[in-house]
Amino acid sequence: MSIQKQYEKGSLGSCILLSVCAMFCCSIGAWGQGTATAVNEGAPFSIRATHLLGFPDTKGDCNGVLTIQGNTLQFQRPDKPAAEVRIASIQGVFLGGESKQVGGVPVKVGKAAAPFGGGRVVSLFAHKKYDTLTLEYTDGDGGVHGAVFQMSKGQAERVRNELVARGVLADRAVDQAAEHSNAEASHANN
Repeated sequence: MSIQKQYEKGSLGSCILLSVCAMFCCSIGAWGQGTATAVNEGAPFSIRATHLLGFPDTKGDCNGVLTIQGNTLQFQRPDKPAAEVRIASIQGVFLGGESKQVGGVPVKVGKAAAPFGGGRVVSLFAHKKYDTLTLEYTDGDGGVHGAVFQMSKGQAERVRNELVARGVLADRAVDQAAEHSNAEASHANN
C-alpha cells in the first residue's frame, strides 16, 4: 500500500471521528436545553446578610439569613424568631456599596512597619467590598420605614432582582451606586 493511500485512509478516519464528536457535542447541548427547568418564582430564596438597622424587632448589626418566601421578606437570626415584611409593602429597593478594612491590629502594624510608604499598598489589599441593600416599606398603619442590610459583593443585586420578580415595581428599584457615580461624573465635568 502506498503512503498516499494510507494518508488518505487515516484522513478519512479522522474526519469521521471528528464528525461523530461534533454530533455528540451538539446533541448534548440540545439535550441540556430541552431538560432545563423553568425558574419557579414561588421557590424560597435565601442569602446570608447582616442587618444593620430598621427591621422590626431586630437589633442592629446582627448576622442572619435574609429569605424571600411566598409573599414575605424575612430576616432570621440563629435561635430567634424571624422578623418579616410583606413584599407588597416594599416601596423601594436601593443598592449601595462600601469598603471595610479587614485584618485588624496585625494589618495596622504591618502598614506602620512597611518602609517607604508601603503601608498604602498594604491598605489596597486589606479592604473587603460589601453591598448594602436598603428597603423602603410601609407598615400596617401606613407608616414609612426603612431597613438596611449588608451582604457580600454582588449579592444585593440578586436580592433586588428577586424582589422585582415577585412584584416590587421595577421603576422603583433604583441602583443608588449608579446614581452616585453619575453624580460624581457630572461634578467632575463642571
